[in-house]
Amino acid sequence: MAEVILRDIKKVYPHSETKRTGLFKKKKVTEQHRVSHLKITEEGVVAVDNFNLEIKDQEFIVLVGPSGCGKSTTLRMIAGLEDISGGELIIDGNVMNDVPPKERDIAMVFQNYALYPHMTVRENMAFSLKIKGLPKEEIEKKVEEAAEILDITQYLDRKPKALSGGQRQRVAIGRAIVRNPKVFLMDEPLSNLDAKLRNQMRAEIIKLRSRINTTFIYVTHDQTEAMTLGDRIVIMKDGEVQQIGTPQEVFDHPANLFVAGFIGMPQMNMFDAELVRDGDKYCVKLNDFTAELSKEKTERLLAKDVQSQPVTLGVRPEHVELAKKGVDATVDVSEMMGSEVHLHVNVEGKDAIIIVPTLDLESSDFKMGDKVTFNFGGNVAHIFSKEDEKNLEW
Repeated sequence: MAEVILRDIKKVYPHSETKRTGLFKKKKVTEQHRVSHLKITEEGVVAVDNFNLEIKDQEFIVLVGPSGCGKSTTLRMIAGLEDISGGELIIDGNVMNDVPPKERDIAMVFQNYALYPHMTVRENMAFSLKIKGLPKEEIEKKVEEAAEILDITQYLDRKPKALSGGQRQRVAIGRAIVRNPKVFLMDEPLSNLDAKLRNQMRAEIIKLRSRINTTFIYVTHDQTEAMTLGDRIVIMKDGEVQQIGTPQEVFDHPANLFVAGFIGMPQMNMFDAELVRDGDKYCVKLNDFTAELSKEKTERLLAKDVQSQPVTLGVRPEHVELAKKGVDATVDVSEMMGSEVHLHVNVEGKDAIIIVPTLDLESSDFKMGDKVTFNFGGNVAHIFSKEDEKNLEW
């Protein structure tokens, strides 16, 4: 339906006017900077900075990151609910910076459903079409089609209070579908649902995406949603893009320590280690254990002429194996997860997690204080710079 381009997008919230002294204002800004880690300039607080993204027609893009990273602000700028402080927003070839929200041909689904309580489901879904002045027969047809897609036909004559949370969210999505928008914006639409219902609604959104030919931009703080829904995901922190890529790309090749720690559950183990270059070969040393890096990793490091140096080593819990030789650790907590055991261990003061399939164990009865040894292959080691926290391969 539409290509969306965000070019050097910036959002600055000006300092609030106050009659207090300049000294007090300075202290106030400093405190805000300490808490949020956002940039503070003379203009104000920079909520989004240098955001660049080209979204293809009918692509499903997910903006993901912790609370306060600027993802919802970015979505609201696309919707026209927030002014754009700098850069260009282009939809379907047209610059939209100053175009009113109602003229952008965008539909948005909010976290809190935002349904009219006094209207039936049918009336809620038809409301925007009535405002446009569409014929009654056409409105009825669009509502019936959307209700069938979302499996809510049986609820059309009920009011929102008679529906569950998942059913209300379906109605909110249906209200957006009937408009047949160029761009579909979704702002954490599943965050108010319980875990089981979230899983069901994720599946519903995947089905929905295959049935309506629309560009999706989806905001969430839940990495599981990001990884399962998105064609590409945009990882944000403190108003800036950290990495853009397919779910597999950001999982396999995190650009920096933040992405490595944010993507993956449980999160990646981090260790202080040493990268050693010997001619055209690299290995990583963790305590008395040495792992030679894979051919692919070695080629990337050689291309950047990376030298021996202290590094932060990242290894995902599922890539760590118990062994007779390797790194010594002490068990802190053992979590039985059915098909696997999550071992929380201490490695010279550093916490780490080892995921062990129960089929590989003679006994899964680990106790606090037990001594274990683990190792890992050089093909699963992620090497990050101590200076700027970036992945040295990329």
